[in-house]
Amino acid sequence: MPRTWVVVPTCLPLVIRRCRTCASERFRAHGKFRLNAHHKLLDAWLLALCAVCGETTKLTVLERVTVRSIRPELLDRLHHNDPGLAAELLQDPVVRRRNRVALDWDGAWRLDTDPDTGAPECPEDEAVEVEVRFAARIPVRPVRLIADGFGLPRAEVERLIAEGSLVSAVRLSGKVTGGFTFTLKRGSDERPRPSEEATLRR
Repeated sequence: MPRTWVVVPTCLPLVIRRCRTCASERFRAHGKFRLNAHHKLLDAWLLALCAVCGETTKLTVLERVTVRSIRPELLDRLHHNDPGLAAELLQDPVVRRRNRVALDWDGAWRLDTDPDTGAPECPEDEAVEVEVRFAARIPVRPVRLIADGFGLPRAEVERLIAEGSLVSAVRLSGKVTGGFTFTLKRGSDERPRPSEEATLRR
């Protein structure tokens, strides 16, 4: 049975967009929305503040949409500035394409590992299989996750991949945004050390 690690968001990611006031390229969303009604039509925006000067930018959520066509639940969440809705919208590729923005997840996620990962009692010749799940579509390099999860330098993880001791169906040196599984063969003399904490914050 594979062990389970989970990549979990800790806050909303930064929005990458150039500020027209100070030329910064990072905006911070706080889950605030602005709505504007035109008779029976409604516009809705997610607000974000420049991380440097505080200038406000608006990300279009709804544009000239008839009020009756909007789900009551969605309208209620917009009116109440639901932070969960803000997180959902920022991860929606349609919303990002419409507004021509990308996300910066640096410092906005953590890796939760099961407590017995790398436990010393595991036999040295036993293969360790780990399933990595994502609570949000966060682009992360598997090499970084594995290094953090086992408390190893990234160069050591890359060496294990090169020698065939660390294998996966996905390319471990690239970036992933969804779940994957990898296997660490424990027959080598050098074994990953257990991480100091079950939860590693980034």
